Amino acid sequence: MSIRTPRRFLPSVSLLAAFEAAARTGSVTEAAAELSLTQSAVSRQIKALEDQLGFELFVRARQKIRLTFGGQIYAREIRDALARISGASLNLLANPSGGTLTLAVPPTFGARWLTPRLPRFLAAHPDVMLNILSRLTRFDFREDVIDAAVYFGDDPWPGAEMLHLRGEAVVPVCAPALAQRHGFETAADIRSAPLLHLTTRPDAWERWLAHHNAPDTGVHGMLFDQFSTLYEAAVAGLGIALLPEFLFADALEAGYIQRALPLPMTSPGSYHLCWPRERGDHPLLAIFRDWLVAEMARGA
Repeated sequence: MSIRTPRRFLPSVSLLAAFEAAARTGSVTEAAAELSLTQSAVSRQIKALEDQLGFELFVRARQKIRLTFGGQIYAREIRDALARISGASLNLLANPSGGTLTLAVPPTFGARWLTPRLPRFLAAHPDVMLNILSRLTRFDFREDVIDAAVYFGDDPWPGAEMLHLRGEAVVPVCAPALAQRHGFETAADIRSAPLLHLTTRPDAWERWLAHHNAPDTGVHGMLFDQFSTLYEAAVAGLGIALLPEFLFADALEAGYIQRALPLPMTSPGSYHLCWPRERGDHPLLAIFRDWLVAEMARGA
């Protein structure tokens, strides 16, 4: 037996959108401009919402507004709900027949490994619509319209199931001209060239040098926030980068970069597929999960 929610607890989307915009911007004027409404229209919608709920959302003083404590909590919840409604609408627009799966992946993994293999998935499952979003770090599944994510690391993801996909080995790579100029022979020789760093793995060079018994103190160099820009810097001859071999195998084979030394190091983290525990039986997620595991087993 279903229980009907009283209408006062189901405000219209237009009222909620006006409140959320004013709460986020802290201004009725800015909210009106964002929504293409007049200030008075936004003020009326907010007042109508307060009347419907039965409590004040803003403190009003001298033409300014400030969220009440209850308004702050309500704004956060409403923002999440509106994001989910928007995401559901976009998914329906992308695939009116249903069957949409939204994934979050690290940008370079998505661009260099996953996307080139998606034609095989879509050929086997033509009725499934995949949405691919880039995420560099973990996020709260409750606050994002995402069904699953590929995550690099080993720390548990709160509230999520994690399936191990593969490990990773990094190797020092650089432009062929830079390698020829320096003539690297030992791990210690690497220190004679500029070392390029990834912000999410700030101690990677120290660990690689120590792993290969080379001096590992006083390591400095340019910082990059993604493997893709780190790779481009190496191609441009700016220095040596530690890159995952499986993500850049094609660039190594094509000769855009080369191994400065054939000395890999296993990274401490691994790639995992993660999903909210309550969505583990999502049929499309199960299809994609099985395909991804099979693709990983195929190797390069």
